[in-house]
Amino acid sequence: MVLIGFYKYSTRESTSDLSKYQGKSRRDYMSVTNGIQMNTNSVGVQQGGPNSSSLENSHQHIIEEFEKGLNPTDLNASKVEAHVLGYGEISTVFQIDGLDTVACKRMPLFENKTDAETYENNYRLYCRHLSDAGLTIPNDDTQVIENQGRPVTLYIIQDQLPVNNFAHKLIHTESDKEAESIIRSIVLEIKKIWDYNKQKSPDLELALDGQLSNWVKDGDQFVYIDTSTPLFKIKGLEQLDPELFLKSAPSFLRWLIRWLFLQDVMDRYYNLRQVLLDLVGNLYKENKPELIPAVLEIINDNLDGNDEPINEKEVTKYYKEDKLIWALFLALRRFDRWLKTTLFRQRYEYILPGKIER
Repeated sequence: MVLIGFYKYSTRESTSDLSKYQGKSRRDYMSVTNGIQMNTNSVGVQQGGPNSSSLENSHQHIIEEFEKGLNPTDLNASKVEAHVLGYGEISTVFQIDGLDTVACKRMPLFENKTDAETYENNYRLYCRHLSDAGLTIPNDDTQVIENQGRPVTLYIIQDQLPVNNFAHKLIHTESDKEAESIIRSIVLEIKKIWDYNKQKSPDLELALDGQLSNWVKDGDQFVYIDTSTPLFKIKGLEQLDPELFLKSAPSFLRWLIRWLFLQDVMDRYYNLRQVLLDLVGNLYKENKPELIPAVLEIINDNLDGNDEPINEKEVTKYYKEDKLIWALFLALRRFDRWLKTTLFRQRYEYILPGKIER
């Protein structure tokens, strides 16, 4: 998601090899809830089974120790070994040693435990609504960690799914015809949310980020994994505090982002046309522009009747603007990190990736 969302990087680096990645970003990856309870509408294992992602006390301790010993600007110093699975504006996704079958998304956002638990509750509701709408989502857990002198951190834990089954990987390994079929299936999954919204209006409205890297093929179905940003409205009122997503923005830019961009960023994920425009724009990022004409036919066939069709010129313009904005934003975040750590000698909580290919 732009600013709030989720841009995955399928890196798999040990914390001992991460210095070359200190510096990336764009979106986000994962999920949240109160307590340690499983989603019953999930993919993979059965609740409470031998491979369940429900955290045992020993597993909670591993995450606590990892967080306690983590230096976001020097991952080599972490006491518990981990591999980075993905980066985002407000989070980093780890595979932590000892929790090898799950992905742990770290969100150091909250001023107090109550705020973190409120986010958890909204997340759980969001997951429930996504399932009710017909989407398949992974098994999940959460853990809130408090360390004195630091923000309260929420960890969102999901079952890991095969990296080669992510949609943005499959379009490179399958034929163009199969890639088109994959994207058609994803478009139909996305439409389930807007069909659900029509049924629930005006009491409930869901949003989501439909980009390719948020979908994983599991047999004959696609699993939606970007559940960690609980964007939904109840009777027209946004349930997510947008200020949370300014936490990772450079401090000197927050007023400008709040003034010029924040509401637009929040709103675009409630708009089917904007979500599908972003989806087809992914094909430039993935170096598959040859798929765009066929994908535009698929998308335009599935737009709401009142929406203007999307054309290739609009996709190109959108992608170029998006690429420029995020390159600039990442550069400013790096500068902000330098200011905090070097000039002011403060802790910088967010882990930035290295060079991004876009």
